[in-house]
Amino acid sequence: MVIASAVMDTDMGMVITMGMAMETKSQDRKIPEVTRRRIVDIHTYLPVLIDIIKSGKEVSVTVTGSSMAPFLAHLRDSIIVSPPPEQFHRGDMVFFQRKDGAYVMHRIHHIRDGKLYIVGDNQTQIEGPIDPEQVFGIVRKVIRKGKIMQEGDFWWNFFEKVWIRIVPLRPAAVKAVSLVYKMKHQNPEQ
Repeated sequence: MVIASAVMDTDMGMVITMGMAMETKSQDRKIPEVTRRRIVDIHTYLPVLIDIIKSGKEVSVTVTGSSMAPFLAHLRDSIIVSPPPEQFHRGDMVFFQRKDGAYVMHRIHHIRDGKLYIVGDNQTQIEGPIDPEQVFGIVRKVIRKGKIMQEGDFWWNFFEKVWIRIVPLRPAAVKAVSLVYKMKHQNPEQ
């Protein structure tokens, strides 16, 4: 079984990682072993991933960019994209194509008159309206700091239910957390 995952970058294309699923002796999970990498044009390869998603399968895509920070980090984390549901909800992370052709994964801030209004976790400007037909996938799991997270996990629920509701306060919240972190980790001898 071949597992395909992609590192997206809308400016430079995609880094494609192809691997073979390997059985591990300690677990029943299949762990991909990287066999090759190459950069391809995002507009050539992403339609292939979209076809895989439309066939009912999941694909893994490595996060690039900072629009979903602090929940997801550039080149550290991955998203597992599944076929979209029949009904969307506030806080859902959706993967869609803008009318200009750009591919984006952000959260649904709200739904009005059947249209989606989207925002990244590191953004304060809400984008929309987005037609539901532009959405080709929903994120049901992420690999964050090497661990699988999904609905029910603390940080998943925090960003899905709390962070999405404080969009105008995000810069102040990040600044406050950063200040507390610096104070906590400041060397007392300095």
